[in-house]
Amino acid sequence: MPISLRWVLLVVLAIATFGVQAAGGRQRAKLEQAQNAYAAAIRWGDFEGAWTFVEPAYATEHPMGEFELRRYEQIQVSGYRDLSSLVEPDEVVVRLIEVRVINRHTQAERTVRYRERWRWDAEGKRWWLVGGLPDFWEGE
Repeated sequence: MPISLRWVLLVVLAIATFGVQAAGGRQRAKLEQAQNAYAAAIRWGDFEGAWTFVEPAYATEHPMGEFELRRYEQIQVSGYRDLSSLVEPDEVVVRLIEVRVINRHTQAERTVRYRERWRWDAEGKRWWLVGGLPDFWEGE
């Protein structure tokens, strides 16, 4: 193989590799942006805003009604912390989250841990929260 052909192949391979990494970098940046915006909505008690990050198929099958919204109004989030993160084999990003929640009526604070699952939508070029908002009342 002539030297110039090798150089051309190396350059093409380098460009292709860079393109894949750049696309992955943009995807990671969008994930971070979505997670930060979602976390801010949860921290500020904007559960309707947080709902906009929920995967449309899930939101259609499990609509958030007036009862659920009123229930979220009974709490105040006093802390939201990302404990760990991993990527599952199906490319879903999972974050273990710790949230401190105050009951507005009793002023009692408790800590809740839950998993956020984020899925990349290649067609929409955005990340969606899989499975809905956290259930702060699980077991109660």
